[in-house]
Amino acid sequence: MSRVFRAGELEGIATFWRLYRRDGVALAFVSHDRDLWFDGMLHRAAPGMVPSAIRRSARLDDDSAEVEGALTHDSIDAADLRRGRFDGAGVAMGVVDWETLESTVLYRGTLGRISVSDGRFSADLRSAKAALDVDPVPRTSPLCRAQFCGPGCGLSAARHTVTAVVNAWSDPDERIGFAAIDPGLFRHGTLVWLDGPLAGLRARVVDANPAGLVIDRPLDTPPAPGTRARLTEGCDRTLATCASRFANHRNFRGEPYLPGNDLVARYPGAQ
Repeated sequence: MSRVFRAGELEGIATFWRLYRRDGVALAFVSHDRDLWFDGMLHRAAPGMVPSAIRRSARLDDDSAEVEGALTHDSIDAADLRRGRFDGAGVAMGVVDWETLESTVLYRGTLGRISVSDGRFSADLRSAKAALDVDPVPRTSPLCRAQFCGPGCGLSAARHTVTAVVNAWSDPDERIGFAAIDPGLFRHGTLVWLDGPLAGLRARVVDANPAGLVIDRPLDTPPAPGTRARLTEGCDRTLATCASRFANHRNFRGEPYLPGNDLVARYPGAQ
């Protein structure tokens, strides 16, 4: 039978919370004055990191929660938050008896919006119910709705992914040059760093020209020459690109020739 917490008048209870980053790193903290080992994880003492009230209900609307604390651990610092290492991380929060180490999880979800101010951070949490807010019904669109090399696209990600090496850096626009690639192929694509302090971080390529690529995340320090990255090509999701560049128009998930909602407002122009 599971433990019923707060049933007695005096109990030694602390709050714990765990973070499961998308790069495979797992971190655990407890609002106690010493580290605790339970559930196969070492929970670092972090009295300054506490969750706010957790609301759970039987309704379908999202269960709300928030966590905040001081940036006192090397494992959670402003630079990593800014780089996006914790974006979309899984979260589990609960209570533990620091004497018997009996514990229970009260909340599971993912990290939402994260803000940092004056050496402190706060993060909104989204429960699993947030997935119910997604509309599963596809809408007509002139652009392809499928993710490039994902379900519905049919193309192989391995055929359109390369490992490239940094050979240049342009400071004004933070443009990254890579050796032996055609930069234009990677516009709208993705980049994953494989080496250096940025290893494991993912970014989206927002611009590309012969001088290199620009990604959607600011870089605190420029990548050193020789740093490796995994680059996946991008697609602008138009029928013309799908047909001419990838010969994949049979899998195009869009309606480029369907009249839009403004059809009734159109009128012939003067000749």
